[in-house]
Amino acid sequence: MSATDTAAPPTVGFVSLGCPKALTDSELILTRLSAEGYRTSKTFAGSDLVIVNTCGFIDDAVKESLDAIGEALAENGRVIVTGCLGAKAGEGGGNLVRQVHPKVLAVTGPHATQEVMQAVHEHCPKPHDPFVDLVPTVGVKLTPKHYAYLKISEGCNHRCTFCIIPSMRGDLVSRPVGDVLAEARALFESGVRELLVVSQDTSAYGVDVKYRTGFFEGRPVRTRMVELCEQLARLAEPFGAWVRLHYVYPYPHVDELLPLLASGRVLPYLDVPFQHSHPDVLKRMKRPASGERNLERIRAWRQACPQLVLRSTFIAGFPGETDEEHEHLLQFLREAEIDRAGCFAYSPVDGAAANALPGALPDALREERRARVMAVAEAVSSARLQRRVGATLQVLVDRASALGRKGASGRSYADAPEIDGTVQLLPPTKASTRIQVGEFVRARVVAAQGHDLIAQPL
Repeated sequence: MSATDTAAPPTVGFVSLGCPKALTDSELILTRLSAEGYRTSKTFAGSDLVIVNTCGFIDDAVKESLDAIGEALAENGRVIVTGCLGAKAGEGGGNLVRQVHPKVLAVTGPHATQEVMQAVHEHCPKPHDPFVDLVPTVGVKLTPKHYAYLKISEGCNHRCTFCIIPSMRGDLVSRPVGDVLAEARALFESGVRELLVVSQDTSAYGVDVKYRTGFFEGRPVRTRMVELCEQLARLAEPFGAWVRLHYVYPYPHVDELLPLLASGRVLPYLDVPFQHSHPDVLKRMKRPASGERNLERIRAWRQACPQLVLRSTFIAGFPGETDEEHEHLLQFLREAEIDRAGCFAYSPVDGAAANALPGALPDALREERRARVMAVAEAVSSARLQRRVGATLQVLVDRASALGRKGASGRSYADAPEIDGTVQLLPPTKASTRIQVGEFVRARVVAAQGHDLIAQPL
């Protein structure tokens, strides 16, 4: 046998930054790397080259990504950059990454698996021809085995003035419904117990293909959010798995989801990025869907599905935001009773149309308003959590010490991973009880603490 036959396969270091949508791009690249025989590593030293999947949405994310690229160059020297920052222009219209780090081997934009692999092949030839059967059916995942993100589309048709995502990821492109459902089925069969549906605009799924009819398991299925969710619920049911929806814009057809949410077949949890409440601010933002009736919509949703949990994000200090508009947002938070809310102080992003709007607020005032929004949001969230004391919840276990004998940590239907609170499980009252990661546990809530609940396993 030749030395070439026995040589260790090349190793590719990998860093994934940014949102769950970027995470799914990373998983696609890692799956291809594994299929082609490359080893992957979380460290730079000792790797044959490093791939950095970047985020470029806000200034802090840009800095984090540029710092990660610099660190990879310093420790390894051979770096391929992909992701949203890779599509971002710098001074004079040149590529920002290449201007800051001219020694990188290659730069691509987001959702560019093929381009990344071409760069890898050029700078670190593949060890052998790909054999897909060497890789699990569901590919390589960066999440724990019991939950996974399912990206149903790429890009966005909207042109919100504070956002540059369409310039980096392009217009909406919906994945074929049959492909989405086949991936979901494979994930459930592999042990996934929570499927988190993500995209730039989940509610718009299928708009680009005029909701055309696709096929799955020989049955016709419309390429549309409601029909997709019905099929995901059907696939999840035999496994007792959860389906959670993110980035749901409040279009009228979202109301059609309420029966699915109320039945629990899809989790009664909606991540709806409202961003603001005042109609004038929403117009300056060029937000899709009418914001004037959002409070009325939320009340109707909760009447149809009393257990509904709402997560949202907001921007404080948007250009031209008056004291009255800011107070309108605070009152909206109180009346809408948003369960989980995040807030950013407005940050000018290079290339965003909002930079040209009049009435830019001083940094200190933007930050002060962000703090006020978060104070109201946290008070509302705390009050909502207190209402759960005494309730019995199904908890998906994320961590367990000594098989749960020393307690465990998990999440209820009200908690998405990484961004929401947790349910801290006390040690079981019976010594024989075992709690394992990835399993569901019934527990009674005994207290609320900060963003979390404390519960006793039953």
